[in-house]
Amino acid sequence: MPVSSCHVLVKTLTSRGYINTFGPHRQHYPSKLLFDLARTLLENNPVLAVVSPYLQSLCDACGETVVLGKRLDNHVLYLDVLETTKTIRFSARISTLRDLHSSALGKALLAQLKEEERRDLVFRLSLAPITGHTFTDPGKLLANIDAGLARGWQLTDGESVDDVMAVAQGISLGGENHAIAIAGPLSRMQPRVQEHAEALLSVIERISQEVN
Repeated sequence: MPVSSCHVLVKTLTSRGYINTFGPHRQHYPSKLLFDLARTLLENNPVLAVVSPYLQSLCDACGETVVLGKRLDNHVLYLDVLETTKTIRFSARISTLRDLHSSALGKALLAQLKEEERRDLVFRLSLAPITGHTFTDPGKLLANIDAGLARGWQLTDGESVDDVMAVAQGISLGGENHAIAIAGPLSRMQPRVQEHAEALLSVIERISQEVN
């Protein structure tokens, strides 16, 4: 960004109280007003207003972290994260970006595309190895997604984070494709993967009924 444009933007934000200046070199830092604005926007998000209570109930019931995401180009954008209180857990932040090919959310979002569109996109992805279990061959990734479609939900097993398993399924919210995932340590997820998947599908059905 040109320095002149940046200067005007920073000056405007400062004059309206969204940025504070401090120190002899006039360093800048976001103010509490900006935080309050962001919190207000988040609290009034029409999608999260409906979905978040369901995600929290799912998190409480399954005892694992629950994540809502949507596609952003070749990535998954985390829109909401409900973490379990267990000491050992899958931890993430809102606005985190994950690769489509290595995450359960990504697979669920890819699965929502038409077959030809999904194939074209997968062959354009870099398919970089995130862990030793990441699918780096487009044909194998597509076959894995097809298996998830036949099963009714998508699965990752150490493909994005070592020793973490996740189940996910897509859902349409506000006319846009989203996905919800349950993620946790492999040792806890593996014995209950079918149970978690069924709980996830049940919550998705209830959300869809309320939204529609």
